[in-house]
Amino acid sequence: MPTPDLMLDASTRLLVVSPHPDDESLAAGVLIQRVLAAGGRVDVLLLTDGDDNPWPQRWMERRLVIDAAARKRWGVRRRAEVEGALATLGLSADSLHALGWHDMGVTTELRQRHGKSVDAIGRLLESIRPDLIVLPSLKDTHPDHSAGHVLARLALARKGMAARVLTFHVHGKTPDPVTLVLPHDAALQSAKRQAVLAHVSQVTLSRRRMLALAGRPEAFASLVAQKANRRLVLPWRPSAWWQKRLRLIAADDLGVRDMAWHEAPLERVGEDWVLLLRDAPGPSFVKLTADIASPWIFDHFGWVEGQG
Repeated sequence: MPTPDLMLDASTRLLVVSPHPDDESLAAGVLIQRVLAAGGRVDVLLLTDGDDNPWPQRWMERRLVIDAAARKRWGVRRRAEVEGALATLGLSADSLHALGWHDMGVTTELRQRHGKSVDAIGRLLESIRPDLIVLPSLKDTHPDHSAGHVLARLALARKGMAARVLTFHVHGKTPDPVTLVLPHDAALQSAKRQAVLAHVSQVTLSRRRMLALAGRPEAFASLVAQKANRRLVLPWRPSAWWQKRLRLIAADDLGVRDMAWHEAPLERVGEDWVLLLRDAPGPSFVKLTADIASPWIFDHFGWVEGQG
């Protein structure tokens, strides 16, 4: 098992990027406490208020229809829960920086408001100047997690920051290779468990799953820079039937190209498809999507990273 190589002291400035209330505690509850114990600073960037979470809301509010007013009310509740969870971990209220984006809407922020979204994250980075950042994995199958990774990476590249970046994985079965596992500490683990339980709305129907996630060793992957190559070999080989329904979303520092498959600058090389990336500074990311309404919230295709 990988061993920690983190040097934490009073100069450490940790930023945890949390797509939803509860991700901060599940992913980094122990790390947050360790940084605070070393005298460092911790900030949490909350992308959404978790307002699109209908089944627990139906159960707790004894209602069937979840309208806009109900979602707003639920988001207020979950914002209060995350504040309580952070207090349990030892953080004050001013450590939370909430963007208030809609749950299940981070990809929409990227596609429709790329500049404003990257700038919003960039302003926070400029303000707190973190030297250690914890992000959701690009491979996480929840679209808010993967799109949150893309936006944070684009903001980091634009600001030219040299912070160490670690990623965490919550959803899906193909996590990044773990490079760092924090040692077990019973007291820190107990506080993390209490922080997760502070998210009452989430443990009401999923207590066993949430506590199982909270009980895992806290593990992270180190961000590995991709080699510069404008010709990105895509990992997908969709059939002709699928191609008529698919779109490619290519995001870089210059903005977003949202293209139907047959309109994208693709080249067939053997069995592979190659996408020509723009000559943009920093990383480039490509997502394959069908944009089909479905009760299944997780990504089927997901994102891949290249370099412009």
